[in-house]
Amino acid sequence: MNSNLLQQALGYRFTHIDLLEQALTHRSFSSHHNERLEYLGDSILNFTIADALFDRFAGANEGELSRLRARLVKKETLAEIARTLELGDLMKLGSGELKSGGFRRDSILADGLEALLGAIYKDGGIAACSAVIYKLYSERLAQLDLAQPMQDPKTRLQEYLQARGHPVPEYSVTKITGETHDQQFTVECRVVAFGFTTIGLGTSRRRAEQHAAEQALIQLKV
Repeated sequence: MNSNLLQQALGYRFTHIDLLEQALTHRSFSSHHNERLEYLGDSILNFTIADALFDRFAGANEGELSRLRARLVKKETLAEIARTLELGDLMKLGSGELKSGGFRRDSILADGLEALLGAIYKDGGIAACSAVIYKLYSERLAQLDLAQPMQDPKTRLQEYLQARGHPVPEYSVTKITGETHDQQFTVECRVVAFGFTTIGLGTSRRRAEQHAAEQALIQLKV
């Protein structure tokens, strides 16, 4: 895909093409890279999706809205959308990133998409940028359902924190007791942003982490 086809797929035509070029430039390629546009695009994306969810789910509480938004704006989702636009083929990367397959990496694709949204905002304003976001997310927004089963506690806790710009929780095993075939794990879950730690117990590390995350969600009243 070339830049003309990209603009066609977005449903948006740039007036200032230099903004598009900057959005597609990784810091490994040039000092005139896309990180400032990425910062801007991230903020606009979060607001636009929050606004769309607010209108779509009138009966949802703050925790439910935050959970849905986190699912839509997480790195993996952004990378999926970027791949449908074949954004990786247009990204300008340094030789090292090219050799290591950076054009396929979720983080680079997600950041590139956010930078692209930031560039659209600077070029055409908030209405134009929101229209592109709605176009890219139309199917995902239509498929959302509050009645869908909740994710596991670890995922819910991580998405809750990420949606607010906080660091992810830190897990550590503090004790293992019992025989090899009948062990009991004790895990601490440290939620740095809110300054508390919870304890989880389980017959495996994973189960103990899930239990600790569940206790953290209860403390956060999510």
